[in-house]
Amino acid sequence: MNEALFLLIDAGNSRIKWSITTSAGETRHDGAFEHDSQSLPAWPDNVTPASAWVSNVAGSGVGERIAGLIHERWPGLPSTFVHARPQQSGVTNSYSEPASLGSDRWCGMIGAHAAYPGENLLIATFGTATTLEALLADGTFTGGLIAPGWQLMMQSLGSHTAQLPTLLPDTARDALASSKSVFATDTRAALSTGCLLAQAGLIERAWHDLRAQWRGEFRLILGGGAASEVAGALKVPHTRHDSLVLAGLALIARESLSLTVETRSPD
Repeated sequence: MNEALFLLIDAGNSRIKWSITTSAGETRHDGAFEHDSQSLPAWPDNVTPASAWVSNVAGSGVGERIAGLIHERWPGLPSTFVHARPQQSGVTNSYSEPASLGSDRWCGMIGAHAAYPGENLLIATFGTATTLEALLADGTFTGGLIAPGWQLMMQSLGSHTAQLPTLLPDTARDALASSKSVFATDTRAALSTGCLLAQAGLIERAWHDLRAQWRGEFRLILGGGAASEVAGALKVPHTRHDSLVLAGLALIARESLSLTVETRSPD
């Protein structure tokens, strides 16, 4: 019997990441594509997944596009758009309205809880928004924070001030690399460094507050497009993991397959 394959899709506000993963958790293919209509996923030929599992926080239009791309490539493929639940895969959602939690944050916590079992976790993801989740070792999500991401901070300053430029990530990285001090001597470096330190300051404040609240150790996990830049500015210990959402989707898919097999098995 051939091992089942899952198509996993993480549709964020910046881009769409995907992987094709076995039921044993091995990634066979992966990639990413943009939101514009000309950008298409490089899905492999001669591969047919058993089902597709999608986390989409980029809006209904993106969801419809993803569904259309899946149907065009694999007509009739069973597809599930994952949403946060009160409890799933060992993680308990403490939001007052559990369904209002973003599916990316939910899947990320499921992936992190499985990747670092028995550990208290603070998960920081740096995308269009910067998000933090506090997750106890028993899988209880106790709460989190949401702030503008590094790029969004820079774009906001460029859009709402007359004399500041709007920096794209590559330009901002070049400005950071050319600056010899935190206190920059040109506008681009001052802007990129200021927004970067705002990100790092948020994470460090959350780290210190959570340590006082929990009165114990925990692992800080960093992921997302700006994680490298923020990691370089941080003064607290941390671990890098860039595929928590896909890892969470893979676990949800595997558990669903196991449940289906158990349901079909004779008594």
